[in-house]
Amino acid sequence: MPSIFDILGPVMIGPSSSHTAGAAKLGYVARQLLGAEPKQAEITLYNSFARTYKGHGTDRAIIGGILGMKPDDEMLRNSLEIAKERGLKYTFKLIMKAPKLHPNSARINLTDLDGNKIEMVGSSLGGGRIEIVEIEGFKVSFSVMTHTIVIIADDIPGSIAHISGAIAEKNINIANMFVSREEKLANMIIEVDQDVPPEVLEKIRSFKWVHYVRLVEPIL
Repeated sequence: MPSIFDILGPVMIGPSSSHTAGAAKLGYVARQLLGAEPKQAEITLYNSFARTYKGHGTDRAIIGGILGMKPDDEMLRNSLEIAKERGLKYTFKLIMKAPKLHPNSARINLTDLDGNKIEMVGSSLGGGRIEIVEIEGFKVSFSVMTHTIVIIADDIPGSIAHISGAIAEKNINIANMFVSREEKLANMIIEVDQDVPPEVLEKIRSFKWVHYVRLVEPIL
């Protein structure tokens, strides 16, 4: 059944729900995955994003999201100027033909002041909806419609049980879990039905075999 957002579209600064609202959401998710104020952004735009990015404000939208602005933030229009004021250095690379990716896709590499980095690939599906398809080289698939915990950990027996237990201790229901593996590491995408308090993330982070954990808040 379609949601009200599918029918009416998102609350946003225009002109385009896919090239502007969706792009802002992609930048905002990348910022959450970094978990700190970004100081450098390397952005690759693919296909339709690459062909129309300035005309539809995709550049301003993605930079605005990286700065922490949501799609309905009036400051999106001035995001490039604000980025300069806040010391965010950014570059755009355009790839006109990438047949394996959705027409409106972006790869975002962020670095914070301490040198911590994150790489994310996401697509804007239309109507303000997005899909994250890659994080740190792991293939993933989630839409940021609910609270989502992103974890990278050693691929060892019992890891899923320990992490699920830490979440269940706070009576948080797991709606979906997606696990992918690369060599000796595992990536877990855990979508939950409730807010996630900081102590849950700290408990997961305390496991010695966990290398990375972030909470991505829903963006409607």
